[in-house]
Amino acid sequence: MNLGSQRFLAIYSGVLTTVFAVTVLSGFVNAPKTFSVEQLDVQRINVREPDGTLRLVISNTGKAPGIYVKNKEYPHPNRKVAGMIFLNDEGTENGGLIFGGEKSADGTASSYGHLSFDGYERDQLMALDAGQAGKASSSRLRLIDQPDFSILELLTLLDQIKDLPPEEQAKRLADFYAMHGTPKTRLTMGRGEDDTVGLAINDADGRPRLVMMVAKDGTPTVQALDQSGNVVGELAPKR
Repeated sequence: MNLGSQRFLAIYSGVLTTVFAVTVLSGFVNAPKTFSVEQLDVQRINVREPDGTLRLVISNTGKAPGIYVKNKEYPHPNRKVAGMIFLNDEGTENGGLIFGGEKSADGTASSYGHLSFDGYERDQLMALDAGQAGKASSSRLRLIDQPDFSILELLTLLDQIKDLPPEEQAKRLADFYAMHGTPKTRLTMGRGEDDTVGLAINDADGRPRLVMMVAKDGTPTVQALDQSGNVVGELAPKR
């Protein structure tokens, strides 16, 4: 082959490459903004704002996300579940829905579901839980006061102590909560594993002060308690 033929083939190849690239890129630019499918199988879906801010993650167990703070992902200590994680306008986690259940090798059935909503850069302020372990089941709604510190401070500490012995990790966490405060449950309403249905209203320190319940046998009780948990007033059926 002479040099003229080689030059022609090189030019021809270059032209074909350019045409192919333009065609592919045009396909992306002109791709439809909406489409409809009858069925879609995925392991994870990330919903984002036009600027890329993450707003919602839907995933299976294997693709479960970590904890997001301002669009940056941090390791989660124990999230290995399927569900949905909600994020605020800044790309920070502010709630979620998780669920699961199975029957173990010995035939014991288990099931759980959890829905919660968080404060700004804080943990959950409201949580709805339901669970079953064998024949025992429970469900409850909780309202929670969270201490006023950013979850990023806790995540930073967890990263710093991750390689320490377990007892040292526990001490560092205890020191952190002693300085920053701990969550305080203000209200719990639900059904216990003993089939008692009740409502507990707590003070600012998380101590029960008013408890209303109906036992498994149908006996209703209303109790007022002092700061030490002693009953100072009670309304119950005459025996």
